[in-house]
Amino acid sequence: MNDQIHPRAPETVNRAASVSAPACGPRAGYLDHARVGPLSRRAAAALTAATDLATRSDPADLDRLFALSDAARTSAARLLDARPHEIALAPSTSNGLFTVAAGLQGPGTVLVPRDEFPANVYPWLRFAGRGGPAVRLVAPDGRRHITPDLLRRNLTPDVTALTVSAVDSLTGHVAPLAALKEVLGPDRLLIVDAIQGLGAVPLETDAADVLVSGGQKWLRAGWGAALLLIRDRCAERLAPGLGGWAGVAEPFAARHPAPPLPGAAAHLATNPDFPAAAAIGAAVDELLAEGGPAATGARIRATLAELLDRARQAGAEILLDGLGHRERAGIGTFRLPGHDPVTVHRTLEAAGVITTRRDEWIRLSPHTSTPAAAVDLFAEALHTLTTGSTRTGNTLTLQEPTCPTT
Repeated sequence: MNDQIHPRAPETVNRAASVSAPACGPRAGYLDHARVGPLSRRAAAALTAATDLATRSDPADLDRLFALSDAARTSAARLLDARPHEIALAPSTSNGLFTVAAGLQGPGTVLVPRDEFPANVYPWLRFAGRGGPAVRLVAPDGRRHITPDLLRRNLTPDVTALTVSAVDSLTGHVAPLAALKEVLGPDRLLIVDAIQGLGAVPLETDAADVLVSGGQKWLRAGWGAALLLIRDRCAERLAPGLGGWAGVAEPFAARHPAPPLPGAAAHLATNPDFPAAAAIGAAVDELLAEGGPAATGARIRATLAELLDRARQAGAEILLDGLGHRERAGIGTFRLPGHDPVTVHRTLEAAGVITTRRDEWIRLSPHTSTPAAAVDLFAEALHTLTTGSTRTGNTLTLQEPTCPTT
């Protein structure tokens, strides 16, 4: 492979974002859910209860822990319009993608958009030449990292799969999954890294043959568990490359290898982190109880639209401005021409507005928990930047909260 990889610069994050989350939750100006979503109350309660179960010695408590994992898979199946056996719990998004890369045997070529987040690049590179398909990096079409036309131009006979983020982590662009799958056809796999979209906006998950998503961002479930969806229609295409003793039908058989379990469970290396499984299951249940991705997405997009409008009023340039309603997820990114991005980032932080900086761009990612006051805090900080002074009269008092964010 001759293409050189140029991954995006590492995210520069606010120092305040490294502080442990207290019981009272994130500060009002927390706009960084695309990096880390502080645990929702329901997920935190489930995590605590499952951890308490793990401290006991009664065999029935272990059964309860296993049941929490099964319940999480059932809830995820509702969210993804799948069958429970099509879902397994991986330790993380990256682990899930490595699991898929290990199972997707060559020959063939997997297409990877050049601007993909590195978590969706390295699994394919690591297994290329080790039994996996070759990798071809696809240059983006402008700022949209993948489009049906771009895919069509790169769809040579050797291509067996496309792997893509459901939502681009910098621009917030929502990949047109259904249109991409239509171009690919039934014989090629659409593999989706959904972590920047699942829980934030509706996604065309029906189009995904394989989907992976951790819980620590928009689902607000913390680390340790990720959803791994492998639909029946493509299960035979994936060998249990990382499947271990937990992925076989008779783990305590007298002789091995034993037959793999049916469905996605065949790819399990070991048992899941049960408290983490409980947390992600509770987070999915909470999302469904609140009306699902459509209702949650409408609220997140409305808050983001207000934030971006305030940024425009301050003279900011919005990355991929003009995206249609369904094309932008919960992420919006801006820069202030003539202003040092480090200074912009630090000024926002000092005002209590927590964001992520990627080179010259500042990324905003609110959630349903983001209060209206966050928009005012953000606008006041931009006013300070663009005028060089704070307003007199009706000035917002920006004090360090007694309950800092994560």
